[in-house]
Amino acid sequence: MFGKLFGRDAERPADPYALPVPRRQKNGTYPLRALGDTRVLALVEAADAGDWEAVKAALPPFDLGRDHEVLGQLAELDGLQDWIGRAVEEDKEHRATALLISGTRHISWGWEARTSARAANVTQEQWRTFHDRLQIAEEQLLEAAELRPEWITPWRRLLTSGRGMSLGAAVNEIRRDAALRRDPLDLETHIEWVSQLQPRWGGEPGQALEFARKAFAAAPDGHRLGCVIAMAHIEEWVESDDRDCLQDPRTRTELREAAERSILHHSYERRLGWQGDYNIFAMALSLAGSSTASNVFRELEGVFTEWPWTFMADPQKAYARFRKAF
Repeated sequence: MFGKLFGRDAERPADPYALPVPRRQKNGTYPLRALGDTRVLALVEAADAGDWEAVKAALPPFDLGRDHEVLGQLAELDGLQDWIGRAVEEDKEHRATALLISGTRHISWGWEARTSARAANVTQEQWRTFHDRLQIAEEQLLEAAELRPEWITPWRRLLTSGRGMSLGAAVNEIRRDAALRRDPLDLETHIEWVSQLQPRWGGEPGQALEFARKAFAAAPDGHRLGCVIAMAHIEEWVESDDRDCLQDPRTRTELREAAERSILHHSYERRLGWQGDYNIFAMALSLAGSSTASNVFRELEGVFTEWPWTFMADPQKAYARFRKAF
């Protein structure tokens, strides 16, 4: 019935690459593994084993120059930084790909050293390691972008490193524009810029939401860019001392309308990693107390993604609590 309500077929064709649902679940929920895709899992396992030849063999279904989510799976692999440098130096034919993977990993690795602590609580040694790793990332991603000028993912990741290295608004605006020239509706670039506009990074209150509204207004119905509205409100919640700051009728209405014009619209395409889009809206709608959250949780069927629930102390527990409440 729910599928018919939103103009979709109630029964979707089976995905031949879908990973099986885990038998053991916590509170009826489970984390999404390898984007729920056997091909992504094969790629991740090859990278985790340090097998560059197997990584290359697993890459053809994807375009790392545009697949932010697939690239992100590699970026989180502990130990990848220990061997990917050899691929950068030795595999001239695939140097750009190796640079992209290595640069992206060094950003995540840098933040692991810095930790999520407040700046005042980060030690000098942590800052030094953080900046050393981000500097490597900067050099590698800029070279990857030069070698493959059509790629968007290096520019989106350079926004993250630029923010961490405090390179300033002018530099980051150039990088944002470089990404959006390649895809004016790229969600991940917009979300990065929403983060950039937060007061904790030097932005002004209200800037991020204004940016998000303008961006989504230019998107066609059914486009996942609606998630930028949800993310802007989540960031607003993160910045606020009031845990109920989204409990406002106007906010609930805006989030409901954004969901209905994006992920709940009949034109929305359930691409690889679609569960991440739904998790963004699930968190935002839950924080706003919107009953539309129940529709989103129903479609997820217990699938949990770390982002953006990492803003909460116990992400999966928070997801399960809100899911039960709606």
